[in-house]
Amino acid sequence: MLRRLLLMVAAVLGVFTVFAVVNNANWLRAAREAEPMLLAHRGMAQDFDREGLTGETCTAARMLPPEHRFLENTLPSIAAAIDAGADIVEVDVQPTADGAFVLFHDWTLDCRTEASGVTRDQTLADLRGLDIGHGYTADGGASYPFRGAGAGLMPTLAEALATFPDLPFVINVKSNDPAEGILLADFLAGLPEARRDTLMVTGTQPPLAEIEARLPALRTASRASIRSCLVDYAIQGWTGLMPSSCHDQLLLVPVDDADWLWGWPDLFLERMAGVGTVVFVVAPLTGEFSRGINDAADLALLPDGYSGGISTDRIDRIGPLLER
Repeated sequence: MLRRLLLMVAAVLGVFTVFAVVNNANWLRAAREAEPMLLAHRGMAQDFDREGLTGETCTAARMLPPEHRFLENTLPSIAAAIDAGADIVEVDVQPTADGAFVLFHDWTLDCRTEASGVTRDQTLADLRGLDIGHGYTADGGASYPFRGAGAGLMPTLAEALATFPDLPFVINVKSNDPAEGILLADFLAGLPEARRDTLMVTGTQPPLAEIEARLPALRTASRASIRSCLVDYAIQGWTGLMPSSCHDQLLLVPVDDADWLWGWPDLFLERMAGVGTVVFVVAPLTGEFSRGINDAADLALLPDGYSGGISTDRIDRIGPLLER
């Protein structure tokens, strides 16, 4: 009796294994015919030392020796990223005291500008007059190569969308404030639907929940939503059925975890695209913070013929490498 039961269990496991392998095998399907899609994080940006990075680190004060003259989250930076091969640009937004949104990463002004205080407490007019290159240094404060060069370069989100009307953007909300989600949702709701369809929003769950409630068709992503999708897909993706947590999302996948995904890469990308989700790979996670695919060694981690999205902090390097 026991022997018969064990044989039945072995047979069921065998059938399950064969089905899982065949149902998720890329070699049984034609390869995806698509080019990788490049997401430029903050546009063309200055790189910085990531060792010991925390949420309070002033990255401008640990800039690496500059290799170009562009500053993140500016219109010239976005244009340079496009010229380098970017298909999508990620920008950070902060609300102003008078109801606008500016492209700026930091909660406070102290790190990058000559001013101090909380960014969202300032009016748009106050922020426009600041030098966003004031605090950048690669030698511990001995020199400031961008001081003065960033004067008046902080744009509004509306200006960025108008200046690059055909460019998709990922808009990163930098606070936990639900009110900011409401404010951004109201702004996005005022855009033509065709333009809104080219936009995605990332951030923490409190503001994203407000945006999702008001604009359910908009693609969004948070750490929690990405984790939920990947866990649910690991549990049931082998069947070919897509969990609801993976629908209409922006999904960031660490490249070292990707091999564990059912059907990686082509079938996985096809399944995600089929439910409206856009996938970008990032470099292996180091602690709490991730970085993009930033050099040739990172690119070598991708499978041959990879046709999904690639997120990079160094579009100036990765764009030309992919072009070659």
